[in-house]
Amino acid sequence: MPAVVIVGAQWGDEGKGKATDLLGSRVDYVVKFNGGNNAGHTVVIGDEKYALHLLPSGILSPGCTPIIGNGVVIDLDVLFEEIDALEARGIDTSKLRVSANAHLIADYNRTLDKVTERFLGSRKIGTTGRGIGPTYADKMNRLGVRVQDLFDEKILRAKVEGALELKNQMLTKVYNRRAVSVDEIVDQLLVHAERLRPMVADTALVLHEALDRDETVLLEAGQATLLDVDHGTYPFVTSSSATTGGACTGSGIPPTRITRVIGIVKAYATRVGEGPFPTELFDEDGERLRTNGGEFGTTTGRPRRCGWYDAPVARYAARINGVTDFVLTKLDVLTGWDRIPVCVAYDVDGERVDEMPMTQTGFHHAKPIYEFFDGWSEDISGARSMDDLPPAAQAYVRAIEKMSGARISAVGVGPDREETVVLHDLL
Repeated sequence: MPAVVIVGAQWGDEGKGKATDLLGSRVDYVVKFNGGNNAGHTVVIGDEKYALHLLPSGILSPGCTPIIGNGVVIDLDVLFEEIDALEARGIDTSKLRVSANAHLIADYNRTLDKVTERFLGSRKIGTTGRGIGPTYADKMNRLGVRVQDLFDEKILRAKVEGALELKNQMLTKVYNRRAVSVDEIVDQLLVHAERLRPMVADTALVLHEALDRDETVLLEAGQATLLDVDHGTYPFVTSSSATTGGACTGSGIPPTRITRVIGIVKAYATRVGEGPFPTELFDEDGERLRTNGGEFGTTTGRPRRCGWYDAPVARYAARINGVTDFVLTKLDVLTGWDRIPVCVAYDVDGERVDEMPMTQTGFHHAKPIYEFFDGWSEDISGARSMDDLPPAAQAYVRAIEKMSGARISAVGVGPDREETVVLHDLL
């Protein structure tokens, strides 16, 4: 049975949660393999709406085992707040498993995230201020605190001491903040140790054994390809690997066991935070997309920047991830436009460029070259097959499929899990 990866193919907020949930009842394990509580999934089931941040979307599917992989950075306060909120609504979270190798966000990471952004001023990245980047930096600098360290206080204390030797110098001498005590951080982290202990596992081993039993594993990315630390619009990116490659390193599953890669694209495009965005709209169309699409961050509530569909970005994501299938979301949001532009190439300093420019400078100067497609006015939320869609909507889907580098296998026509046109089986 397969290991299937779901990745965002734009700048995030494409609707990965819905796609994961759509498959959740048919898979045995759902794995979050990167990021932290700096991004969220919104899942709508009937009249119920769930906002998930750290927990995999599979937490909402009975019979599915949700796993937080080693590539995730975990804020334990947020994790248990989220668990408690779901339990209060009758959701069983007892199957959750957490990698012993996942790194923990300490209070000093959150502080450094916020003060560094303020210090950068006009050069800020646009982080959520939740300590994600500094925690990944600690991981790479080998100063990180891992889940398993909670169960050996001597090791935990030694690691916190090592991290604070440098960080207290920065906090006091560079940022004019108070020093943080080792005891303060150790006590904050140990508060959760006993509650977390039963959830902790060698999750890579768990997943290997599941695949050996012919069970299906779904790996879901946080953020998206254009926010990947290696392949995104650097430096305006997240601090983790949000691509198919990150699914392997963040879960312990080797690439030879991945059989399908599902890329999620919105029928238009959005972005949160700073950085280049060629099709961004600053007019009534942009505001209309934002309002109709409910384009406000699940985690932060920040209004998202909105623009038209960018086919070179989709092709780039298809190449980087090895996308086998696209899920196109939020087609219903485009209802009511007389004509719909799609970016098919860029003008970079007077030269037509058909693929994403190689350099940051090139992409920063890229201006969209559009093709225009007829719009539709009919309500499409009840569509369950391509034939149910208006001819103009069908033509739009087929056109961007041809431009985007992989087949479109499902189309979202509304927020509910049932409001989907399935063209090809995703498993």
